Amino acid sequence: MDPPGLPALLLQRGLTPERPPCDARPMDDQAPSPLEPLDEDWQRALCVVAHPDDLEFGSAAAVARWTAQGKQVVYCMVTSGEAGIDAMHPDEARQVREDEQVESARIVGVDEVDFLGLRDGILEYGVKLRRAIAEEIRLHRPEVIVTNNFRESWGGRNLNQADHVATGRATVDAVRDAANRWVFHDQLRDGIEPWNGVRQVWAAGSPESTHAVDITDTFDVGVASLRAHKAYLDGLGWETFDPAEFLEGMSRATGQRLGVAHAVSFEVFPMSWGD
Repeated sequence: MDPPGLPALLLQRGLTPERPPCDARPMDDQAPSPLEPLDEDWQRALCVVAHPDDLEFGSAAAVARWTAQGKQVVYCMVTSGEAGIDAMHPDEARQVREDEQVESARIVGVDEVDFLGLRDGILEYGVKLRRAIAEEIRLHRPEVIVTNNFRESWGGRNLNQADHVATGRATVDAVRDAANRWVFHDQLRDGIEPWNGVRQVWAAGSPESTHAVDITDTFDVGVASLRAHKAYLDGLGWETFDPAEFLEGMSRATGQRLGVAHAVSFEVFPMSWGD
């Protein structure tokens, strides 16, 4: 996450320590609309996000639920988050943050984490980013792709972070790229073939969310996965930050809309014609 500092991080997400996500708050004094359960009839998912910690600030508990069901989940970090610790040079931070992400993934049952190595903080939507993500899709052949919210904001006045927006937009387009034999044709080597099996892209925490996942049984595992980013959290310099309290503020409000104790919300983008 870039720039560093927890207050900045919260503002990027449209939050404060006392303020839940905007998609959980009533609009115009009306109760928020109910959320529908996500379709979990699938076996392979690829999670594509900009930085280490992006999944842990919301959807890692859903990943823990899915791996407990026997599903295969792979993580793809577009950057290594090397610009995210103000007091640590990027060359050092890169390894620290990669190590923390691998451990965080292990906690929720994910044993494969790919780092694409693009530069943190200056991602740009375009062919380079689409190419890198399309290759991951062709390699892992997922049915579902999870990314983070890539709307302009998190529902409030504070704008989303640029890397998030670029990554989410590129991910949706890379799904189509990965299915087309004549786009990035040089990737089709060593047995890699086009892949048109992605049914949906799910954007966690979007203010336009219509679906959610019950994480009541895996909430604590999600908290543990966020705590695994210790160097990053320490580097934020906000001594009173409590991962459990922060995540609970979001998950309980979302859970009310799903009719459960804790939930994570998602905006669903169908990737098949006619859906």
